[in-house]
Amino acid sequence: MKLLIVEDNERVASFLKRGLQESGHTADHAANGRDGMFLAASEPYDAIIMDRMLPGGIDGIAIIEALRADGNRTPILILSALSGVDDRVRGLKSGGDDYLVKPFAFSELLARLDALFRRSQEIRTETVLRVGSLSMDLLSHKVVRMDKVISLQPREFKLLEYLMRHANQVVTRTMLFENVWDYHFDPQTNVIDVQVSKLRQKIDAGADQQLLRTIRNAGYMLTAND
Repeated sequence: MKLLIVEDNERVASFLKRGLQESGHTADHAANGRDGMFLAASEPYDAIIMDRMLPGGIDGIAIIEALRADGNRTPILILSALSGVDDRVRGLKSGGDDYLVKPFAFSELLARLDALFRRSQEIRTETVLRVGSLSMDLLSHKVVRMDKVISLQPREFKLLEYLMRHANQVVTRTMLFENVWDYHFDPQTNVIDVQVSKLRQKIDAGADQQLLRTIRNAGYMLTAND
């Protein structure tokens, strides 16, 4: 595997890099949040080992949230001395795939990385989602309906991907807040309605049949009816 280590503690980073190389992997190292963000966004990695507390003005959680908002699906193992339940929950809800508390056993870290890699390989086998005449290529981020390419912003792409993975099911606003926006439902905001409306205008424009429906008092449904 090609891995990225984002860790400001040089001793820990050196230990990780040496151990990973001895296990047959390659690893790059970023010692602060700024460099970590740059490498994670610009280089292809099989997995990322992410410390939470980082210098450079960007912490691990902020990096993960930015990567996920941009559609980056690289598996991320959070490595942190913060061991509380709330800390672990926040890390996972930010988009982290696993959470390992320091100090840790290197053998466990390797096992967790292997599990993340296997899981990501299984997910990558499904590279194109389809609902009726709407298709989404997860690798090229190309969305097409009736031979028309639809341009989406990163958040719109993530929203549509979630709806397509739950096609023909009612998706509530709470589900969207927690899985697309990564925070809990606030009944006072209309951000969901605004974003869904914009997405509907793009994917249903010029079509005889509407794919994205609002289910009154329930949520939304993307359904294949054309």
